[in-house]
Amino acid sequence: MNTLHSIVLILVVAGVTMLLRFLPFAAFSGRRRVPEYILYLGSVLPYAIMGMLIVYCLRSVQFTALSRWLPSAICVAVVAALHVWKRNTILSIVCGTVLYMILIQTVFV
Repeated sequence: MNTLHSIVLILVVAGVTMLLRFLPFAAFSGRRRVPEYILYLGSVLPYAIMGMLIVYCLRSVQFTALSRWLPSAICVAVVAALHVWKRNTILSIVCGTVLYMILIQTVFV
């Protein structure tokens, strides 16, 4: 892959991403009322996506040895407790990820 191909590829991906980000603002400008199903999806989808992320992250946990499932269980508990306490999704996810990396790199080697 040459440099021109890489630049064109990056520009196309950036353009499509920007289009997808700006399209809802153009479609639902301040003059028109947002449809009810869009409001419903906006309230329901974040929870569905978080549920899918939990399933995706825990899909390969093996219960054959304590060191295979305990780091995941500890981090799930920490993420849940942090989210209940601080109500900050980014903080919860970052702290859980960092703790998981520390646990599997140092404690549960």
